[in-house]
This record gives sequence, C-alpha cells and structure tokens, in this order.
Amino acid sequence: MNNFEFYNPTRIMFGEGKISELDRVVPKNAKVLILFGGESARKTGTLNEVEQALGSRTFDHFGGIEANPRYETLIKAVDKIEKEGFDFLLAVGGGSVIDGVKFIAAAVNYPGDKWEVVTNRGSTIKTALPFGTVLTLPATGSEMNKGSVITREELHSKLAFMSDHVFPQFSILDPVKTYTLPTRQISNGVVDAFVHVIEQYLTYPVNAYVQDTFAEGLLKTLIEIGPKALETPKDYDIRANLMWTATLALNGLIGVGVPQDWSTHMLGHEITVLYGLDHAQTLAIVLPSMLTEKLAQKQAKLVQYAERVWGITSGSDQEKALKAIELTREFFEKMQVGTRFSDYQLTQEVIEPLVNSLAAHNMVKLGEHQDISLDISRRVYTAAL
Repeated sequence: MNNFEFYNPTRIMFGEGKISELDRVVPKNAKVLILFGGESARKTGTLNEVEQALGSRTFDHFGGIEANPRYETLIKAVDKIEKEGFDFLLAVGGGSVIDGVKFIAAAVNYPGDKWEVVTNRGSTIKTALPFGTVLTLPATGSEMNKGSVITREELHSKLAFMSDHVFPQFSILDPVKTYTLPTRQISNGVVDAFVHVIEQYLTYPVNAYVQDTFAEGLLKTLIEIGPKALETPKDYDIRANLMWTATLALNGLIGVGVPQDWSTHMLGHEITVLYGLDHAQTLAIVLPSMLTEKLAQKQAKLVQYAERVWGITSGSDQEKALKAIELTREFFEKMQVGTRFSDYQLTQEVIEPLVNSLAAHNMVKLGEHQDISLDISRRVYTAAL
C-alpha cells in the first residue's frame, strides 16, 4: 500500500425525514441561497421541506443549474451572491447541482478571472463560502468529496477541479427523495458509481487489501441492487443502499494508498461536451474499450476483478479478464445504458473531433501510468463505435 493522507470533514445525515434537521446544522443567523436544478425539486415538495426547515432564516433561490453545470449559468449565481450578501449556500439536487455550488462557493470573492478556479484545478482557491447539500440523486459522490466538474459552453470545455475548501459542511441523504426519479437517472447513477469504483480499483496491485476488498464489495452491491432499483422504485432498503454506495464510491476511502486511473472519465467528458450525451452514458461507452486496450497492463487486477466480483474461476488469466470486461458491458446494458457510440446514433465522424478536443485540453498523458496518448485514445474511441 502506498503512503497517503486522508481528510474528509463532511457530516452525513442519513435517512428518511432528515431534512427537518437543517435547523440544527445551518447557522441561525445565516442568509441562505438555496440552489437547485429544474422544477422537480419544487414539484416533489423537497424545496418546501427545505424552506420550512430553515425556519425564520432569510433565504432566496437560484434555479436552473444544468445536468452538466455550466459556467455561464453559475457565474450568474456568483453575481447574485456578491451583490446581495448571502453567506451560506444550500445545494438541493444531484451531483451536478452540488458540483455547481462548489464552483460558486469558491468563485465568490475570488480575485481575478473566476474561470481560474477551474483552469488552475483548484490550486489557487484560498477560501470558499460554507455550504451544505440535500442530495436527491445518488450517483456522483459529490456530496462527500472535494471535487467538481464544470462545463464552459463557449470554450467547449468540461474540466475538473479539487480543493479542501469545497468539502460540504454537511450532506443530507434521504432515500425517499429518490422514489420519483426517472428510470434514466437511476440507471445513470448506478453506472456512474460503478465506474467511479473501477477508476480507483482496476489499475495494478499494491497490496492494499482493505481498499481492494472495500471496492469489490461496492461493485458487488451495485451489481445486485442496480436492477432492483429499477424494478422496485419505492423499496426503501434498495434505494438506501444505492444512495450510500454511490457516496462511498467517491468519498476518498477506496482511493487512498492506491494508484488511480480516470482516463475513462477524461475521454467521456469530451463526448459530453461535444455531443451532449449523459455523463454515465459516456462512461459506459468508453470503459469496456479502455479495459480491452489496456488489458496487458491491467491483467492482474482484471483477473482479481473477474474472480472476486464476477465469480469467474475457469479459463486462462486472459480469458478471465476478457470475460469480466464482457460481463461489465452486459451489466451496463442491463441497466439500460448503451455501451457503443452506435447506440446513440454516433458514427466514425466523431472520432477526430474528440481526439482534437482531448489535445486542446492537454489530455495527452492519461491513466495510472500516464501513458495513454492521443493515439491510444483514438483507438479506444474507435473500438467503441
């Protein structure tokens, strides 16, 4: 196991009815800006619950944060906060809303060009407004980590940043809030969480027994409960386990002391920004091809994945690895998420624009060995047609 430092200050408040405890964790004298995505938060009653829980505090709203949060929208919230003096933010929604609020919190009072928060990968953030979250969609783990991914439409850029300053102070996870989600969002959430685990697990062995076993348990849980989450949308225990698994997939625990990949995410981001596919859809397209391309380097962990997660015990090491990749693809498709460009009516014509976009964003050395070049990325994209 490699050396590491682990830090996570986010308080998790888990369970039905926990929104009522906002009064306990939001400062009494706070001027609160509630931020959300579409109107579903209002229609389902979640916003009303939040407002009631805030009691006599002064609050206002900012809605319209997109599924891939856009700088062009978020900067309007920054302007509102700076002009009107809000001092506490509350994200109500899924990972995109939370990612957007992380940018907003860091950009308020940031000296100079606000986009530097992203382009400098968070390294120049010195302070951020405090914020909490009310999670309504299990997927990204943003409710318990310090990362954010922001899209700038005019630049065709989708980039990530990280900073200790943008950990949520608290996150409320009520599984009941997932009952009304569309099937597509649940499917995407399962795939997103699954690939988050894979990016930290399927690299090369470093004898990190705790992290490996933890990661394998999360993967097996998703394989078991993912289809059930679609079949029984109001099964509290299934939705509770899904919500907590998605949080644990990216709260830092399974990633400490081990090498991490993230090349699938980087290639996927370019698909979203150029062609508008959902984040999870891009991950399902890229991952099987990426694992096949890097089979030789990843074979030891792929065999472990095959044996421990999928129960594959026969065949050569290469056969086990290939079978595990095949079963991964089948799992995504069982979750109703396509795994090839052709599933989304995209053809060979997308390949070069995607590679050029990777180059423009300096995504030229990716993966746990920093050896995934533009040529290799081109091969991965092509194999996913």
